[in-house]
Amino acid sequence: MEQSLENEAKLQRKELSKKDVTRSFWRWTFFSHANYNYERLEATGLVHSLSPIIKKLYADDPEEYKNALKRHMAFFNTEPHFGGIICGMVIAMEEDRANGAPITDDAINGIKTGLMGPFAGIGDTLWQGTLTPILLAFGVSLGAEGNLMGPVVYGLLMFGIMFSLAYGVWMQGYKMGKAGIEKILSSNILQYLITGASAMGAIVLGALTANFVSVSSPFVIKVGSVELGLQEDILDKLFKGILPLGITLLTLYLLKSRKLKSTTVMLILVVIGVVFGALNIF
Repeated sequence: MEQSLENEAKLQRKELSKKDVTRSFWRWTFFSHANYNYERLEATGLVHSLSPIIKKLYADDPEEYKNALKRHMAFFNTEPHFGGIICGMVIAMEEDRANGAPITDDAINGIKTGLMGPFAGIGDTLWQGTLTPILLAFGVSLGAEGNLMGPVVYGLLMFGIMFSLAYGVWMQGYKMGKAGIEKILSSNILQYLITGASAMGAIVLGALTANFVSVSSPFVIKVGSVELGLQEDILDKLFKGILPLGITLLTLYLLKSRKLKSTTVMLILVVIGVVFGALNIF
């Protein structure tokens, strides 16, 4: 009798296949920003991603199906690659809820709201601040030498690494569920990862600055019968590469502190180049 009840419970349990979760991942990957707007940001992309799963889980309850769609229309915004771990976790929670687990709307939306910010910070640090500069360093180095493989290598590496990481964290979120994510966040693993990635990104940007920002000075200072080159005899003695560093820091200051548009900063740099170039200083 007990064996019969267990078999019946297994038959009645609503289970998602790996194909279902993977299909949702591809929908999120290509459509997370398809209807990006200031009211809900990525919410409609999330609903589009989860809709086949929600439909399967609540196929016998049209009202719950509608409620689930409305539930995920709440404001949502995170970094789409690393933040996909939240989506995977939400899928696991929806599956448990469809099978009778006491998971409320507030619990699901609370997880999304509480984690979307931290994982946006993690994703932006690791992706935009570390991986992208490193990959650009490879591509730009090849392209600067006239090698057409530069952009090709960059595109292939970007595509391969991006989709591999995004798929991995998505599936990991689904496997671990709510408890697994809380365990990770309570440890120091992510903090170490962010710190290391930030340092690596800074090193890469510094190397790119030294290699690709070119500023020199032919200006000569005459002191009696002695002639001193501004660049070779003074600046390089004090700090090798101080001119490229100065231009880079000026650009950063104008963009980050003064909040100027990138086109405005470019015009300022052009004016500086024309004026100081005409005076034969830089």
